[in-house]
Amino acid sequence: MTNVPRDVIEQIINQAINNLPEAYVEHLKNVAFIVEDEPTPHQRELLSLRSDQTLFGLYEGVPLSKRHGATKILPDKITIFQKPLESASNNINELADRISRTVWHEVAHYYGLDHDRIRELESKERGGQS
Repeated sequence: MTNVPRDVIEQIINQAINNLPEAYVEHLKNVAFIVEDEPTPHQRELLSLRSDQTLFGLYEGVPLSKRHGATKILPDKITIFQKPLESASNNINELADRISRTVWHEVAHYYGLDHDRIRELESKERGGQS
């Protein structure tokens, strides 16, 4: 388990955003990145999470693929949950890697990708390894 100050988490998130492929950063607009300690009971309920399931991040909003040209939409929100990420990490490097993957995963949801497509892209990135 790694415990780090909130400002360090925010720096890692900013670095993860900056390291996203340009094609993903280019259209990433009107999105708030928030850090919270844990998901709320309401968030867990909406996602039908069991008590033994962990949530590292959450995208809330209308994916770009479903906007159909609408421009007057509330800001999207990506929440990164600090305590679950810290609990799953043994050191700062592992934590930074988990945060980076979580940021990518939630940004992919912003673009409308589902979990199957995200896994497929991640597998290709790792050279087809699972």
